[in-house]
Amino acid sequence: SPTPYAAGLADDRMPGAVWFPGVQINYARHALRHVEAADAAGQPAIIAEDESGRVTTLSWPDLRRKVSALALKMRELGIAPGDRIAAYLPNRPEAAIAFLACAAVGAVWSICSPDMGVPAILDRFRQIEPKLLIATDGVTYAGKRLDRAGTVRELRQALPSVRHLLLVESGLSADAFPDAVSFEDATRGEDQAVAQFQPTAVAFDHPLWIVYSSGTTGKPKGLVHSHGGILLSAAATSLHTDIAASYAPGRRGERFHWFSSTGWIMWNIQVCGLLGGTTICLYDGSPAGAGPTPDFGVLWRFAARHGVTFFGAGAAFYAGCLKSGLDFQALGDLSSIKALGSTGSPLPASVQIAVSEGLQAAGHPGVWWYNTSGGTDICGAFCTGNPDLPSAPGKLQCRQLGAAVEAWDEAGAPLVGAVGELVCVRPLPSMPIYLWGDEAGARYQASYFDKYPGVWRHGDWIRIDADGTCEIFGRSDATINRGGHRMGTSEIYDAVERLPQIRDALAIDVRSGDGETQLILLVVTSPEDHDTADLTSAVADAIRRSLSPRFVPDQVIEVAEIPRTLSGKKQELPVKRLFEGARLESVVDLSAMANPDSMAEMARLADAYRAEVQPA
Repeated sequence: SPTPYAAGLADDRMPGAVWFPGVQINYARHALRHVEAADAAGQPAIIAEDESGRVTTLSWPDLRRKVSALALKMRELGIAPGDRIAAYLPNRPEAAIAFLACAAVGAVWSICSPDMGVPAILDRFRQIEPKLLIATDGVTYAGKRLDRAGTVRELRQALPSVRHLLLVESGLSADAFPDAVSFEDATRGEDQAVAQFQPTAVAFDHPLWIVYSSGTTGKPKGLVHSHGGILLSAAATSLHTDIAASYAPGRRGERFHWFSSTGWIMWNIQVCGLLGGTTICLYDGSPAGAGPTPDFGVLWRFAARHGVTFFGAGAAFYAGCLKSGLDFQALGDLSSIKALGSTGSPLPASVQIAVSEGLQAAGHPGVWWYNTSGGTDICGAFCTGNPDLPSAPGKLQCRQLGAAVEAWDEAGAPLVGAVGELVCVRPLPSMPIYLWGDEAGARYQASYFDKYPGVWRHGDWIRIDADGTCEIFGRSDATINRGGHRMGTSEIYDAVERLPQIRDALAIDVRSGDGETQLILLVVTSPEDHDTADLTSAVADAIRRSLSPRFVPDQVIEVAEIPRTLSGKKQELPVKRLFEGARLESVVDLSAMANPDSMAEMARLADAYRAEVQPA
């Protein structure tokens, strides 16, 4: 930035750290500064493909033109710095273009994936009162062509703050939106105006986007991140992934792919690849293919066709590849891949080794694994990879640059070689600048700083060994994590407890020894007779409609009562730990429970569950 600043970290505290006061920057400006050099090096900006095999390649000059034209249209529609823009879009170039245009005018971006139900979307967008809605009227996923015009109408009706609709037409809907602005038209623009466009300069801590991380109570938390914080987080990520200076002399052009829906933070991370001049490779569709039989070769063949150099996905994807018996020798030329990225949940060492062996059997010379863990809360990593460090299957090679991460015991003492709470003892620039609607900061404080005042408690179990390697052991709170997509249990309860046959429910995400997870829903049913299969189907339908198919339970188990504390809170974490193998006396103080006898039933169910999934 050419503007002066008084200090790097002017106020060293959490929450409320102040970074680079006086700086004037813009995220989109930093991304588009690569146009001439990357284009001259023959590096496209975006390569995108969908399930039909349709490929879209966008050059850097084309990206700048479309972003600039759309930003000018946003200004014409009255969008000003600080206004919120809500997007309902799949993982297509239009989403990346729209986000960059939003950033360019200083507006605040928020996006939901089309696989989310309307209630879950509205729980997020209603909070932020968007002025502009950018939406698609149809999507294709797993071979299904889905008309989404009805969803767009519902969103508009339920969001009175929206003044304009910017429509990405899919060709899958016959519905008309006569008052909508065409996305295609809006990204043309007049040549002279587009050529003269300049992104709006904003402060380091100006809001860039709002992402959502659900707790166990209340509505999803709207986490607000800043232009400057995300720029610095992305810079650290580019160094750890080794995709920095992508078009520099002597380097092959990097092509960065991380499979994600727009509802996962990894979509944001992938778009951040543009900040380093990297080609981002987007796949819009199911990672298991479009046919009746799962095909986990889809993404690998996509990577082979487009010369992907960095291939990332959720840990569950790699496990799925092995379970399906994927033949790596039948996937095409994967020799361009130099790194495999994994996140979302811990990746077992056995899976990492087996995938590496599969690639080597197919003639690949060897690949580096970039295991990383952080999340939506910080839009980056706490613990991550480093290509210059020894391989550490099933673990994270190091802590990220600038991340003062430690494992703490209950008393706040650091641990080495033992499992403790993941804490960060110094501020990171990409920590949220605030939570949306949390004017006094009480919810922010309660979410991350209640247990250790002034120290960020992330909600993960971690072990940091003497050599600096790290291992994550899942959530230490009750948030449901399905391949990196997080959902608060309160949202699941809101969906299922509306069913007349369910009186109470408790959801737990149980990790097994192979790193897989099972989402189990314990339910107390009404006294009327009911069919168990019908009940399970009703639960699945309710969650699919209200939230997402990702959060449909693997098992629904009927119980007599849900364990609760004396204050009435559901005992999610103790029940989860029982199902993962902990002893009853180690997980809960029965004297602090309103219904202590309920835990005996939980212990019996946990024993039966473990006997089923881990037979002797």
